Amino acid sequence: MRAPAPFLAADVGGTHVRVGRVQASGDRARPVSVLDYRKYRCADFPSLSSILEDFRSSGPAVRDCVIASAGFPLADGSVITTNLPWPLSLPRIRQDLELASVHLVNDFEAVAHATAYVDASEMLQLAGPAHRPPGPMLVLGPGTGLGAAVWIPTEHGPVVLPTEAGQAALASNTELEMALVRHMLRERSHVSVEHALSGPGLMNLYRALCAIRGTVPLHAAPGDITAAALAGSDPLAVESLEVFCGLLGSTVGDMALLYGIQGGIHLAGGILPQIRDFLIGSRFVPRFLDKGPMREALERIPVKLVEHGQLGVLGAASWFIGRTQAATPAQQ
Repeated sequence: MRAPAPFLAADVGGTHVRVGRVQASGDRARPVSVLDYRKYRCADFPSLSSILEDFRSSGPAVRDCVIASAGFPLADGSVITTNLPWPLSLPRIRQDLELASVHLVNDFEAVAHATAYVDASEMLQLAGPAHRPPGPMLVLGPGTGLGAAVWIPTEHGPVVLPTEAGQAALASNTELEMALVRHMLRERSHVSVEHALSGPGLMNLYRALCAIRGTVPLHAAPGDITAAALAGSDPLAVESLEVFCGLLGSTVGDMALLYGIQGGIHLAGGILPQIRDFLIGSRFVPRFLDKGPMREALERIPVKLVEHGQLGVLGAASWFIGRTQAATPAQQ
């Protein structure tokens, strides 16, 4: 039989774009084969088309492309996004690269499709039992924004529900968090979850904390804050990251209750692997469990940090393969 045609799968974030030349493997356990893979900085290119063209030019030709990205798709093929440095238009990409088709899937919907294929060795257990009980699973993570999706098992295979949970209002539980939210409300009428729980969100927390403490900020980028916090060289950076982890734990617990999660929680995204050890020793787990009478229910949910840089690419490819196979009649 002829090998499946390769195609492009891109995981598009506000800071980086990860692109793979992939094809269907025919293996249900690992449905995607990655032939080539590369990571790009968004700021180094004028458009997504230019990134995809750079990647495509160094390998075998492809006719199809699937893009995993946050945003709201419109009828004309354009996508409303909040974190990308350039416009995203599927018809424009198809025209620029002369492709047969370009498809869009929500970024964390893609990640949810991929996590079912991640090995246990690629995960770090943070809370709950080691085994994964049946039921819906939550996948979320902070990066340039905060994405979340719910993986739901059914008799006919899993269904993934994409969400805009990062745009929901941020809930605060401590006096300090309330003070930080009040400070951020001076500049906007709505403080969203991702306004605090993302790379830019960590910057917002740090600046608000400096203002409350009457101190001039020393750091100008989220990476500088995390570096100072991990090194223990700046108490306000440490406190900012502690607040970040506490808010994350509380928010994840809220989402688990809101979505009826029983099958586990996978934390992904660009930030958490970088602060792995800090997260383990933080208030994340206590705040996750601190939901009054629902604590016992949350204690039964395994919470794991997924350390896999290609999740978005693998998930987008898996989603596309599933759609292609569903649309193609079985060969006799």
